[in-house]
Amino acid sequence: MSAPAALWLRRDLRRSDLPALGAAAAAGDGSVAPLFVMDPALLSGAGRVRRTWLARSLEAAVRSYDGALHVRVGDPRVVVPAFAQEVGAGSVHVSRETTPFGVRRDAAVSEVLAGGGVRFVPTGTPYAVGPGLVTKSDGEPYKVFTPFLRAWREYGWPAPAVEPDGLSLVGPTKTQARERDSALADLDEEDLDVDLPEAGEGAALRRWREWRAAGGLTAYATDRDRPDRDGTSLLSAHLKIGSIHPRTLLADLDGEAGPGAETFAVELAWREFYADVLWHNPTSAWTDLRPTLIGMAYDDAGDQFEAWQQGCTGYPIVDAGMRQLLATGWMHNRVRMIVASFLTKDLHIWWPLGAQHFMDHLVDGDLASNSHGWQWVAGTGTDASPYFRVFNPVTQGLKFDPDGDYVRRWVPELRHLDGKSAHEPWRVPNGYTQGYPECIVDHAEERQEALGRLAAVTK
Repeated sequence: MSAPAALWLRRDLRRSDLPALGAAAAAGDGSVAPLFVMDPALLSGAGRVRRTWLARSLEAAVRSYDGALHVRVGDPRVVVPAFAQEVGAGSVHVSRETTPFGVRRDAAVSEVLAGGGVRFVPTGTPYAVGPGLVTKSDGEPYKVFTPFLRAWREYGWPAPAVEPDGLSLVGPTKTQARERDSALADLDEEDLDVDLPEAGEGAALRRWREWRAAGGLTAYATDRDRPDRDGTSLLSAHLKIGSIHPRTLLADLDGEAGPGAETFAVELAWREFYADVLWHNPTSAWTDLRPTLIGMAYDDAGDQFEAWQQGCTGYPIVDAGMRQLLATGWMHNRVRMIVASFLTKDLHIWWPLGAQHFMDHLVDGDLASNSHGWQWVAGTGTDASPYFRVFNPVTQGLKFDPDGDYVRRWVPELRHLDGKSAHEPWRVPNGYTQGYPECIVDHAEERQEALGRLAAVTK
């Protein structure tokens, strides 16, 4: 007797361009029972922002699946096999997971399913090119981005997947739907004082199209580094949760000429590169990828770390970024590099502490991109000669926020200052009249201290 196939959604909360959905529809009797499992092991490590973003993305996914999405709470090793048995599924279909935790979890779930005669079927990944697929001719992974980029392009990716015709969905009972909606309501912290984007695949596609129509892609090559402008797509949170797939974006870029389209594709490739690095080096999630800084002296996370977290360092561009993070669950990428450099090179604090703070608050908190982005700045990652790169927070602010608009937006104590003076309140008589703190360290001195600590472990 035929039966439905189960579709276990994770980082792919969408219905369009989802190969695993097509594979599920082609199995069993053609009907699909979609499932999402809220794993307490993952939820416990997510901050309020990411939990709320997940809740709202799931609420949108319920609508995308015409109310047929099942949501269960518990250990997937127990929940998924029980669900397969409940709906009579002979196969469970997923997008292949590539994070260290996800790989271990899927292996465990697959083993339990096999014991019950149920197939575990991975199809596709959250990436245009799955991590581990792009290798050198000798089979070794790429360790540097530029050659990876060339090989990634040469490898290529398929066209976006087409939703299967006549899809039949097996949804929850009324009681199960009420329990689902209640669980999502509990997860959604409505009192969260953070301005989150609209969730769901429809919202992601609208943002993409509207941003392009407004000239965002055309200006992207230059404006992406300007935190004072709407110069980025703001799709990172959607890419993280899978409400849009990078393959969809790359397909839209096909045939698009100009530096903006080229740069956008390169930024997507960076995301794929970091996922590939993590795939080959699972321990690099929270430890140094390269051992070149073994023995480096780091300072304890004390009052200065708290000042950094709260955006009270006395360096306007740093404080603006940290306050943007707390207020919106997002931070402009250029500013992420500036604040990361300040923490690691000016305050001499080990990068995982900053990376964890980001993961606690970022709505787009992606393990591979976050950890390896931090390591790129900290000098332990994929960059060939990185540690001498010490961002000057003042000159960075003047260069990328030349009129001070970004600083004034997020640091109200400096809104009375005109133009670029917002970046250097110490240079104007009234710079500190509204309560802005003085600098907690001297950048020039700390730069020399950072280089001195480097010399101590590399001589």
